[in-house]
Amino acid sequence: MSQRDSGYERKERDLYETPAWVTEALIPHLPRRPLAIWEPACGGGKMVDALVDALPDTIVTGTDIAAGRDFLVGEPAVVRADAIITNPPYEFATEFVRRALGSVPKHGVVAMLLRTDFDHAKTRSHLFAKHPAFAKKVVLTKRIKWFEGSKGQPSFNHAWFIWDWTHEGPPTLAYGPQSGGAE
Repeated sequence: MSQRDSGYERKERDLYETPAWVTEALIPHLPRRPLAIWEPACGGGKMVDALVDALPDTIVTGTDIAAGRDFLVGEPAVVRADAIITNPPYEFATEFVRRALGSVPKHGVVAMLLRTDFDHAKTRSHLFAKHPAFAKKVVLTKRIKWFEGSKGQPSFNHAWFIWDWTHEGPPTLAYGPQSGGAE
């Protein structure tokens, strides 16, 4: 199946700002309230703002390659956090997952907003099928509109993929949001 033409030019570094409702859909599925969250591809900060609003007692730090902090290069532990939550650039999503899993402490959580079928690829099965930290997939029941005022319908489905180093048992599947969100 081919991708539909959205009528918009692709944004440099896949800078598609995550609407607040998408981040809010993740919050009830976090296995515990993190003390500190790192958003390493924060762009203009929409996800950081949504996390701060939803988790006011949590320290949220946002960094971005455009501001000089490339998550995939250099020492990963520059920002101390027990959770890494982001919408990574699609081209580097696998690398973001790997880097994040190696960057959080052994009690840490990683949550990545990815296309729903991201876990289907044979080359990424090691991140899902038998990965000890893979805990949950939260399928968004509404499609994300990346461009405000766009007239067309979004063409991709997305999900939150959650890895929790303290998780035991098989991963679970959930759906969200139950209300609100995009059309």
